[in-house]
Order: sequence, then structure tokens, then C-alpha cells
Amino acid sequence: MGLDRFCSPNSSEPFWDWNRSWNTSNPDLTPCFQSTVLVWVPCLYLWLCAPFYLMYMRSHNRGYICMSHLNKAKTAVGFLLWIICWLDVFYSFWERSHSRNVAAVHLVSPTLLGLTMLLATLLVQYERMKGVQSSGIMLIFWLLALLCASVTFRSKILQAQDQPEAVSGWRYTTFYVYYALLLLALVLSCLSDQMPLFSQAVKDPNPCPEPGASFLSRITFWWISGMMLSGYKRPLEEKDLWSLNPEDRSHCVVPQLLRRWTAECHKVKRTEEKMLYSPKQPPHGENKEVRAVEESEILIVKSPKKSREPSLLWALCLTFAPHFLVSCLYKLIQDILMFVGPEILRLLILFVNDPDAPSWQGYFYAALLFVCTCVQSLILQRYFHVCFVSGMRLRTAVIGAIYRKALVISSAARRSSTVGEIVNLMSVDAQRFMDLVTYINMIWSAPLQVVLALYFLWENLGPSVLAGVAVMILMVPINAVIAMKTKTYQVAQMKNKDSRIKLMNEMLNGIKVLKLYAWEMAFKEKVSQIRENELKVLKKAAYLGAVSTFTWVCAPFLVALSTFSVYVLIDDQNVLDAEKAFVSLALFNILRFPLNMLPMVISSMVQASVSLKRLRVFLSHEELQEDSVERPAAGGSPYSISIEDGVFSWSRSESPTLKRLNVRIPEGSLVAVVGHVGSGKSSLLSALLGEMDKMEGSVSVKGSVAYVPQQAWILNATLKNNIVFGQKRKEAWYHRVVEACALHQDLEILPAGDETEIGEKGVNLSGGQKQRVSLARAVYCDRSVYLLDDPLSAVDAHVGKHIFDHVIGPQGLLKDKTRILVTHGLSYLPQAHLVLVMVDGEITEVGSYQQLKEKEGAFAEFLRMYAANEQSEETEPVPNSPTKPMENGVGPGFTGSQSASNVSKGSVSEQNVEQKNSKNAEAGKTTDADKALTGRVKLSVFFSYLKAIGVLLSIISLLFFLSHNLLSLFANYWLSLWTDDPVVNGTQPNRLMRLGVYGALGVSQGVAVCGYSLSVSIGGILASRFLHQSMLFDVLRSPMSFFERTPSGNLVNRFAKEMDTIDSVIPMILKMFMGSLFNVVGSCIIILVATPMVALIIPFLGVLYFFVQRFYVASSRQLKRLESVSRSPIYTHFSETLLGTSVIRAFGEQERFIHESDQRVDHNQKAYYPGIVANRWLAVRLEFVGNCIVSFAALFAVLARESLSPGIMGLSISYALQLTASLTWLVRMSSDVETNIVAVERVKEYSDTEKEAEWRHEPPTVPPDWPTEGCIRITNFGLRYRSDLDLAIRNINVDISGGEKVGIVGRTGAGKSSLTLGLFRIIEPAEGNIFIDGVDIAKLGLHELRSRITIIPQDPVLFSGTLRMNLDPFDSYSDEDIWKALEFSHLKSFVSGLPDKLGHECSEGGENLSLGQRQLLCLARALLRKTKVLVLDEATAAIDMETDDLIQTTIRSQFEGCTVLTIAHRLNTIMDYTRYRSTRLPVPPLGQYVLVGCDSSSARQLMFCLCSRTAIWRWF
Repeated sequence: MGLDRFCSPNSSEPFWDWNRSWNTSNPDLTPCFQSTVLVWVPCLYLWLCAPFYLMYMRSHNRGYICMSHLNKAKTAVGFLLWIICWLDVFYSFWERSHSRNVAAVHLVSPTLLGLTMLLATLLVQYERMKGVQSSGIMLIFWLLALLCASVTFRSKILQAQDQPEAVSGWRYTTFYVYYALLLLALVLSCLSDQMPLFSQAVKDPNPCPEPGASFLSRITFWWISGMMLSGYKRPLEEKDLWSLNPEDRSHCVVPQLLRRWTAECHKVKRTEEKMLYSPKQPPHGENKEVRAVEESEILIVKSPKKSREPSLLWALCLTFAPHFLVSCLYKLIQDILMFVGPEILRLLILFVNDPDAPSWQGYFYAALLFVCTCVQSLILQRYFHVCFVSGMRLRTAVIGAIYRKALVISSAARRSSTVGEIVNLMSVDAQRFMDLVTYINMIWSAPLQVVLALYFLWENLGPSVLAGVAVMILMVPINAVIAMKTKTYQVAQMKNKDSRIKLMNEMLNGIKVLKLYAWEMAFKEKVSQIRENELKVLKKAAYLGAVSTFTWVCAPFLVALSTFSVYVLIDDQNVLDAEKAFVSLALFNILRFPLNMLPMVISSMVQASVSLKRLRVFLSHEELQEDSVERPAAGGSPYSISIEDGVFSWSRSESPTLKRLNVRIPEGSLVAVVGHVGSGKSSLLSALLGEMDKMEGSVSVKGSVAYVPQQAWILNATLKNNIVFGQKRKEAWYHRVVEACALHQDLEILPAGDETEIGEKGVNLSGGQKQRVSLARAVYCDRSVYLLDDPLSAVDAHVGKHIFDHVIGPQGLLKDKTRILVTHGLSYLPQAHLVLVMVDGEITEVGSYQQLKEKEGAFAEFLRMYAANEQSEETEPVPNSPTKPMENGVGPGFTGSQSASNVSKGSVSEQNVEQKNSKNAEAGKTTDADKALTGRVKLSVFFSYLKAIGVLLSIISLLFFLSHNLLSLFANYWLSLWTDDPVVNGTQPNRLMRLGVYGALGVSQGVAVCGYSLSVSIGGILASRFLHQSMLFDVLRSPMSFFERTPSGNLVNRFAKEMDTIDSVIPMILKMFMGSLFNVVGSCIIILVATPMVALIIPFLGVLYFFVQRFYVASSRQLKRLESVSRSPIYTHFSETLLGTSVIRAFGEQERFIHESDQRVDHNQKAYYPGIVANRWLAVRLEFVGNCIVSFAALFAVLARESLSPGIMGLSISYALQLTASLTWLVRMSSDVETNIVAVERVKEYSDTEKEAEWRHEPPTVPPDWPTEGCIRITNFGLRYRSDLDLAIRNINVDISGGEKVGIVGRTGAGKSSLTLGLFRIIEPAEGNIFIDGVDIAKLGLHELRSRITIIPQDPVLFSGTLRMNLDPFDSYSDEDIWKALEFSHLKSFVSGLPDKLGHECSEGGENLSLGQRQLLCLARALLRKTKVLVLDEATAAIDMETDDLIQTTIRSQFEGCTVLTIAHRLNTIMDYTRYRSTRLPVPPLGQYVLVGCDSSSARQLMFCLCSRTAIWRWF
């Protein structure tokens, strides 16, 4: 042989010798094999890896590491090794020069080794320059080199003992030095170098230790042990969480996906343009007509063809595939290693059957089994880690893409995707992608495992295995049908879930209206109805799941049964011995996993495909036209805003909303926009902001823009942050703005001044305060153009005057800015430079106030009718003494001249505010952030879940589990007895009986599987229904203070994510947990019965297992809680953003909000990432415990081979091989049960919160027609918003006769609306009583009270659904009644003109109706109910004076004989009322009321009387 000659000159040393290496009691490898293969293997490894490793380092430069002691040591060892190798080469040359026969191997191998050591040394230096702190490539090289050298090391020692004369002193000395240096190199490569210069981790206060961890620490996940130890000692907190690695953060991940997605969209767009508009060029000379005809033909032919959609899947693949492909390599290696176990089992059985085999072979097999299973474990966990990190990045990218898209989506597209649906995209759909990534490799891995298993089975059992293949092929169509049906159910379930979350979101946004109208039960029924549909789909899916589980669990058994049956029946001489049976069984167990996983992966892919389509549709939605508004540079044109021939629509498919707009607005001018409700005033501002689709014409806006919407958009942040809005803090300017917007005294009243946290949607501010904060934000931002959408409607007259004078008007802070003011207040028009009059979406008149007045047009006629009252107010005598007007019972404002006393008081106020800020920072907290509970999940949570399932069903499920596992154990034990049956005349006589019993046991298992699958799934559905209904009821029963404190994102999170966990995840995890538990117990019993000596080891390993499990669960549970808690702010912020997109875009703050969203997502992932690493940490350690049990089972089987039958040994080791996976799965499932049961804990959380009084008393405490008179008597009444606050109103004593019309006036925030809250018991009284018709309302059920009195609230809230549903959710009235109500509320002509009339779909929040129209719908609700007591809370603030007049006429005629309480800012609204209530300020305590009764005919006397009582010296 060539190698023999290569190793020795006379071919005396063979390359391989079986008698020396295997068939001996003291094995050794030949010197030739040691000098070639054992030297070349590590060299070959490094030379193959080096090119790829160099390319990787070049593309992943992490910085420069300074030369450290560790690096110097590594380099020195490398050079010494290189020198040793060359010394061997020189020695060989020296021997040749002295005429000794030296084999070629002694020259070639040291030379190759020397060059490899030089390469290793150079790689160490290159790693340092590229910032690699620890290298896996190098560690594996040193390990390989040391292992190969260890074999030679042993041989040399044996040779020195047996053949001392053959020892070469030089070669032995150099080899021992070489071996010692290899050992040192391996130890050094296990250590991690210092951080690179300028590393981000240096600046980070709490960096993740992973990048700086050594390779060994990374593959065993040792680097997380510090956090695990902290979590074991005490519950983990947010401060314990590490920062995310830079490559996992949103700012790195999201742009990559968006870049790919944008490229994909452009590619499709180019393809379509090419297809539609690029016909073939006609031959030269062809006339133009022919060319035109050809182009038209192309258009006709191609346009019907469905255009290709951009592929989101392809964009995702391009973004994440490079990192994810590494997992494919890991999976491939792991799949191959999986089949080593059965092969070693086969060899062990052969070893036990062969009494002549040397003992060392058995120990070698046991050791090999341990090494292979450990390597398999490490590779599998690395694979999972890569998959989970890929999934995490995918979720981050998807959420970021959705958020960014939501900021640019057009209004038409926005209507088709509600807040609930988009939140579902972020929570459920993004989660589905993340879950799928973990198992997506099974699509190719499962078939590979099946093919490999069948190959080895064929080797073992021959053609009989085809029977098993036939069974598997039969399973394919069953699984395909199940997958198709699953997809159908999945689509239906997601649709129901979207509808439910959308409705819940609206209910939470409009909860105050639900409570005021006593509509909770109607909406509870609506939610319950959707929920029932959802549960019906879940139940169908459960039946399908039972069939699916039956096929998963029984498929491997049926394959085994059919294969064994065919094997023993086709030939009497086919004996089923231990080797064939248990190697086959081990292979069938391997087969079980891909056959189980494949349907699950297909099902997950089906779910993900549904989510992918939903996501693609959303990301493909039409965006706002970027070029709809031109932004010319400063200078040039004198006009700040110009519209030429503008035609605008909210959707391209709808008719234009604004038509024929031509207007030019000079810089620095004040422009007033007036018109009736629905005339297009707000739409005009939206067109200037670029929020509408521009159909024709051009729009130009010069300079930066600020926008104040009609409904103030308030952030859940401090009042200061709401005003500053991310701009640079300028103290002097800030205080000027606060003063001008009449907010200063508010700051004194708020618990922590301007550091007071404002609740969601400004729940702890009055309507006027919200509007002034919104205005202050715009003023503070100091922009060139101000678009003000009726900001003065929500404030009372004198405050409106103050704000106009000091902010908007000719002498205000914005006097040099361009201002467009939409208003219904006629008194402001004379000071405007230009007035635009709008009718039906057109500007009908343009000019100054005086010009329009002289024109004698429709506007002049309107002025004559409605200006008299306001003008009379202006002429009211004003006392000369300087006063301190209080708006809201708050704020020193400026009325008239700024006197010295005003200024000094203002500065004192500033000091007070600053003191308050420093003292009451904590008192200013309004909302309760979601807090993570600590410690173990209480047993009561588990009991409450079991109680929700039902005790009987729980016991039945347990019995089914027990029977299934007992049957499985007995079936395998029966198989071991079968294999030990004696062979008589070449056959086993009892094989048919054995086969029959084995088959019967299998069928019984199938029945048990179906039983437990159905019982657990149906139990899960019962629990889910009960928990959802309980939570819904608990939330609806909560008082308004609960909703003010609790961010809606927290509640939506409970109803979306936590309920999804209870619906789908918990039942599945419970099934897996019970299955794993019984598997582990069964495996331990079998191993102990077969090899009792394992009993010595199992207790020790059991303690280790238990300690690791408890150590892990303590941290894992808390990380899950922290992750769950940090998820809510993502949805809260997102919902908040969606409500204010127009404001964010107007101010150009998109980037800041994107950054805020990214930070919240990253904060959530900070808790999620340690959670997935903790899982890997656990798996590595538990699999090590499992691998020890496998190895000890094999070792003790080797020791007891004399007394052990092959059948029992085969059974023992085949179960031991399963035990590793079962153990890991058991701990995973037990921790998953505990971490996911947190969802039940969080859902049950609201059952312990404060609740409102009972809705109804049984029997009813009042007759059905109560109240009959409408008399209201209030005695010593007072209320407070929170127990820790002062009384908001106090000492109210009022008697109101039935049928009286009472006006309630006073400044914004003075307590007017608070009285109505007390009347409706939204806030329970702190003192005193309210009697209606002599009945104390505190003794009534809340619905008994609220359904008998009616309110038209300050904020008109509509719900998505039909107009009819919004007017009459209980279906209590006929269509005739509803049309009559619409006629009286002046909406009949509008509704009649709609295509669907009463069936017209209102969008979420009623956004497709103007604010005025929404207010009129609220009036129609009141007209329908027509109770004896009516409260109007600023009901006409958002409508023009003409419509207001019509409404007052309606109220006078339709509510004649009813008691009407009206809160109003416009005095003409209540001019003919019989009595007035006003706030007495400033000296008496805030919130006291006086009643003024005057003859309604003496309006001027009344006004003077009212103004003097309220210390309001000037209204206009």
C-alpha cells in the first residue's frame, strides 16, 4: 500500500491493523495512522475553515483590541508550537544527512503541522485586530489537536513501557513539549480577551455580557448565570435587565426590512408600468395611428389581468435569511447525530449477545453515547438560540414596520383598518411569525429525518418497512385536510378576534358614555356574541385537534405495528429479536418527532400565512400623497398659503369633499373660517396639512406648521411634556405661553404643577383645559403657520376673549404668524384680516369682515340675525378696578391692561408652582403602570383555572392521561417479552398471540389519546369562556376612576394577548406537560426495573434536576412577567399615536414618535431575550442530566450483561434515549405552565379592584315610569375625584322644580360637569344627597338611575357600527321613532342623503362624521329616550350659532315639561331659561354654587347680575 510505504521505508508499519486496534483487550492505533490521520485531521479542519473565517471577520469588524497579556501568551504559545514542528523537520533532515532511513511522513506531517501552527498564530493576531474576544473556530482546532495528540501520548507511554529500546529521545521530548503547549493553548483559548476600543458596551451602564463571553460560555449559556443567580435570590426587577445587543435593536433591524419591502414594492410597480405602458416599438416608418392603436390594445388586453402583489415573504427572507441559514447548518448536524443513538444501541445489544467481546468495547460504546448525546445537545440548543433570536428580530421588524406605516397611511385606508385590527397585527400576528421561525426548519428537516429513519429501518427489517411507509403515506391526506380546515378556522378566528378587540377598544375609549347611558349590558352582549362565535370556532378546532393528536400519537405506533406484523407474517423464519425490535423502536421514536411536528409546523405555517396576508394588505395600503402640499422656500411669494383650483376628497373612490378652492393668504395675516356644521371647515385645514387626497389643483404652504385639532389630542405624559412636545426647553418662553393660554393658575391647583401626569386622552383635565394645553403646545413650538380648528369652542366666553387677545389676535403672541382660525364665535371676526365663508365644501365668500358686511350676502344676513347678543355683551360696562379673573377657578389671566399687580402675582404663582413641583412629583401620577407581580404564582391561580374548567372534567382528563401512559408502558414491556421468546425450529411459536395483544394495546392507546385531547381542549374552552366573561363583567363594573388610572393599553393587552394565551396556549401546554410528566415517570420505572443499579445515581441526578429546575423557574417566571408588563406600553403608545397621527404629522414629529415606539419595543425585548436564553441555559443543563442517565443505563447494562436479557436491556436503553428529551420538555412545559398561567393571574387581577354600586336592585326600588315630575333637590352636596384630593364641589343646596329650565355657567374646570357626574353617580358623593322626585338616588341601582335620566355629553362619542345601533343599541324603538328624532335634531336630510340611510356604517369613533354632526346624533339619542330629566353638557359647543338656535328651539318644544339642566359657554343658549347657576369666585372655596333667579325678559339685567356674581367683568 502507498500509505504503508509513506509511513516506513520498507512498508513494515501497516496503516491499519484490526487485531491491534479492535480485537484485543488492550487496543492501540498503528504508528502510521497516528502520524498521518491524527496529525492531518486538525490541520485540514483549520485550512478549510480559515478562508470563510477570514471573510466573516472582515465583514464583521467589531473594533481593535489592544495587545493584552492573554493575547501575548496565545501568540507566544503559537510561535513555540511552530518552532517545535520545525525542530522535528530539521531533526529528520539531520537523520537523513547521517544516512538513516527516515520515512516521508516524518518530513511531511511536521511541515504541515508547522504551517498550520503559523496560520493559527496569524489568525490570533487578525482576531485581535478585528475585535474578536473569543474564537470558537480556534478553540475547536486546539481541542481537536489535543484529542488527536492524546491518543499518540498514550501510545508513546505504552511503547516506552513495552519497547524501551525503540524510543527516540529527541522525538519523545519534542512531542511531550508539543503536547504541553497544546494543553496550554486550549486553556488560553477558553478565556475571553478584553473589550475592543470604542465599544458600545463601554458606554452602556448595563451591557449584555454575551458579546464579551468566551466561546465555551456562549455554547453552554454560562454567561446568563449571573442573572439566574440574582433571580433565585430575589425577584428580578427592570434594573437587572441588560441592554439589547446592537444588532437586535429596532434602529438596526427595522430599516433593513423596510428597505427590502420598499424595493419589492418598487419592483412590482415598475413591472406593472412596463406591462401597461411599454408596448413593443413598431417597425421604423410605421405611422403614429398604428402606434396609438397598438398601445390601446396593450392597455385593453393587459388591464384585466390581476396585478402581482409585492411579496412580503420575500422581503422577510432577504432580511433575515443570512442569520437564519446558520440554524439550518446546526439542524443538519443535529439530525445526523440523532441516528447515532439507535446505532450505538444496536452495537450494545450485539455486545451483550457476544460473550467473547472484550469489556472495553462496552465502556467505549457507553462513553461514545455520552459524548454524542452531549454534542447533539449543544448543537440543538445553539440551533434553537439562533431561531429564537431570528424570531425576536422578526417581531421587532414587523412591529416597527406597522408603526411606521400607521403614521403615513391615508385617511381612506385608515378607515379600513381600525385600531383594534392594527393592535392585533402588532400583538397576535407578529407573535405568530416569531413562533413559526422556531420550527420552520422542520419543513425540510422532518422529511430528512423520516428518510434517514426509513433507511436504517430498511437495513434492520428489510422490505417489511414498506408497510410502515404505506401507513405514513395514508396519513398525508388526513393531515392535509386537517391543515386546510385549520386555515379556515384560523381566518374565522382572527376575524372574530379583530372584531372583539376593535369593539373593546371603542368601549374603553367611550366608557364614560356607556356608563352615562347605562349601555354596559348592551355592549357586553355584543362582545359576548362575538366571543361565542370565536369559541364556536375554537370548539371546532378542538375536535379537529383531537383527530390531529390521534394521528400524531398513533402514527408511529401504527407504523411500528404494521412493520412488525408484515415482518413476522411474511416469513415464519423472521424472528423478532431484541436487536431488531428495540433498534426499530428507537428509530420509530425518532420518527415520532418529525411526524408529530410536521402537522404542527404546517398548522403554524397556515396561521402565519393568514397573518402574512393581513400584514401585507396593511403594509400595501395607500399612503398620504407626499407631494400634495408644496413647501416653497422662505422669501419669494408674499403669500404664506395659496390654493389654486383645489379639489380634495377623503378617498379617491368618493366624491370630492372640497371643490373649486381658490384662496391666497398673505404672510402674518389672521384668517377666520366660518360656516355651518359639515360645510368643510375642518376638511380645509386637513387639505392644508396634506391629510386629504388632492384630486386637482395645487396647494402651497410656506414655512413650518402647527395644528390645533377640534378635539384636543393629549398625550399620557406630564403637562409640561404635553406643551413642550419634544422641543428644546426655553423657560422664559414656556412661562409666557402658559400665561397667555390662561394655564398658570391650573398649575397651582394640579397636585404636582406642570409635572402632573395627564391620563390617557386627558381624562383628568376638563374639556377647556385640554384645548388650552393643545393650543399652548402649538404656541410653544413657534411655527410659521398656525391652523386652529375651533380651539375656543371648549372654553367659556371670557377665557376665549383672553386667549384671543393674548395668543391669536392682533396683539397676541402669534401676531406675526399666519393664523387660520376656524370659529363659530362671531365676535372675533372684526379683528380678522380675512374671513372665508364655507358652504358645502366651497368657499362662497372671501373678504374682510367689513367687506362681507357691506356685500349684503348670505354672511351679512346671518350676522344680522345672530350678532346682536354678542355685540350687546361687548358694550357691557366694565368696572375700573383691576381684578384677577379666574378661569377654571384657575389661573391669573390678563383682562385689559397688564398691571404691575398682575405681573407680581404671576411671579408669585411661578414660585408656588416650582415649590409644588418639587414637593408633589409623586402626587402627580395619574395612571397606574402595569406592575409585575413577584414570587411564585399562587396556587389559588391554578385552582381558579381548574375550577373554571370543572373538577369532573379535570379528573376525567387525568384518568385518560394515566391510562394512555400505562398502556404505552405495557405495550413496550410486552414487546420486550416477545423478543425474549425462545426460538423453536427457527420461529417463535407465540408470535400471533404476541402480535394481537400488541395491536390491541395500540388501539386502546389511540382511544385514550382522543379522550384526553378532547377533554383538555373542551376544558380549556370552558375556562376561557368563564374567565373572559368574568373579566368583561369586572371591567364594566369598575368605576370611572379605574379607567382614568388604568391605561387602555393594559386593558386591551388583557383582552387580546392574555386571552389569546388562555384560548390557545395554556390547553396545549397542559397537554404537553401531562404527557411529559407521565413519560418521565414511566421511563424512570422501566430503567429502574431493568437496571436496578441506576437507583444509586437517579436520586443524585433527581436532586440536581430539581435544583436546576427551581433555579430556572424563579428567574424565568419573573422575566415572563416583566416581558408581559413591558408589552402593554407598546400598545398604549400605539393606540395613542393612531388617535393623533394628524397632529404628529403636522408638527413633523414622526421621527420622535418612531424613536419612542422603538424604545418601547426594545424595552420589551430586553425582558424577552434573557427569557429565551434562560430556556437554553436550562436545556443544556437538563440534557446533561438526561445524557448522564442514558450513559449510566448503558454503563450498568454493560456491567450486568451476564444477568441481563437482551430484550430488557434494549427496552431500558431505548427508554433512556427518550428520557433526555422528555426531561427537558417536562421542565420547559412546567415552566411554561407557570409562566403562561400568569395570563390567568393578570385576567383575574381586575376581580379584586374597586367596583361600582349594583346596577339593578331586585325587586326594583322605583316604579317603571319614575321620575314623573323631574323635581331635583340637592342638599349639602359635595364630591371629590379621589380619596386623597380635596372636595371638587361642596355645599351645594339647590331645589329645582319639575319642568324648570336651569342654566349652569362658570369658567371651564370650575366644576360644572362635576355636578352632572354626581347626578349620574359616575362619582359617588363625599357628602350630602340628591333627591329626584323625592327618591334618594344613592339608594337606587345605577342602571335604574342612569336609564331614567338623559345627558348629551361634552364629548360626542360614536361607536363603529350603523347609525341605528348608535342611536338605539337595545333595539327598543321603531324606525319611525328614530326618523322623528333625526328630524328634530336636524339630521334627517343628511341621513336621507346617505346611500344606506340608517344602515350607514360609522367608522371608529365616528370619524367619517364632523364633530357637529356627532353632537347632533347625541341630541337624537336624547330625543329618543325623552326622559323627565335632561342634562346638556356643552352640547352645542362644536356647532354654529344658527344650528344652536335650531337645537334650542327643538329642546324647548320637545322637552316641554321636562327638567333641563344646561351647561353652556354661550349666554344666548340659556338666555330664556328660568334660572341660572354660576360659580362664585375667587374668594369662596372652589366649586361652590349660587342660584340666581331672574325674569327671562330682562336679559341685560340678568347678564349684569350674573357677571357681577361670578366676578366676570368682561365677556367680550
